[in-house]
Amino acid sequence: MDFGTVAGLVIGFGMVLFGILSGGGIGAYVDPASLLIVGGGTLGSVLISDKMQRVIGGVKVAGNAFRLPAGDAVKTIETILKLSNIARREGVLALENEPVEDTFLQKGVRMAVDGLPQDEIRETLTAELISMKERHTRGHKLFRFAGECAPALGMIGTLIGLVRMLETMEDPSTIGPAMAVALLTTLYGAMMAFLMFNPIAEKLEHYTREETANMVVVIEGIDSIVKGYNAMIIKEKLEARLPPEERVKSEEEAA
Repeated sequence: MDFGTVAGLVIGFGMVLFGILSGGGIGAYVDPASLLIVGGGTLGSVLISDKMQRVIGGVKVAGNAFRLPAGDAVKTIETILKLSNIARREGVLALENEPVEDTFLQKGVRMAVDGLPQDEIRETLTAELISMKERHTRGHKLFRFAGECAPALGMIGTLIGLVRMLETMEDPSTIGPAMAVALLTTLYGAMMAFLMFNPIAEKLEHYTREETANMVVVIEGIDSIVKGYNAMIIKEKLEARLPPEERVKSEEEAA
């Protein structure tokens, strides 16, 4: 589990709550009508933007923000180098009983052991990579869209509150509630957008890049093992796909 996401949500909303409580009671900041305008309006906009099935799938992808990204490219390279040495000494069939944690790498090893052609292995693994990126991209876009809609719905709520206030200017007792709707919808929209939707979208994009890098390493690694490349050649080939800081990490762990 990625405690950074949980900690971020707790700290972000906690600081807002602290600011509210330090200036008085929380009751003045609770308005169901404002929450319905922003929350319900944003949900409606998201549902209009795409098919129901895709929206549900995008929401499920959000769960990835609370989990560590699948696969670690540095550890995957270490595993691939170990497998390549075994394959060169004992043949590819010897990899059948080797323990592999990464499920994507497991699939690649299984296809190699089964004797599938190199092109077919690469094509199958690449298709899974493309499918993963498309699935995750839908989740990114959904939360980016929600992050754009929430402040806009907040402004709509502000306009509703101002219209209500202007209609009842002769009755001073109604000005307060109308202004509450006008201001709180803007507050709710900003909080949802900048403490939830946009940060989650950003983290999901980052995790997708990490998972993509790991899957590319697997594809190239399996291809190199099947072709019988030397472990040092494989190492240089795979580390070239890592960012500089990850290459240093890989070198340190290898040492």
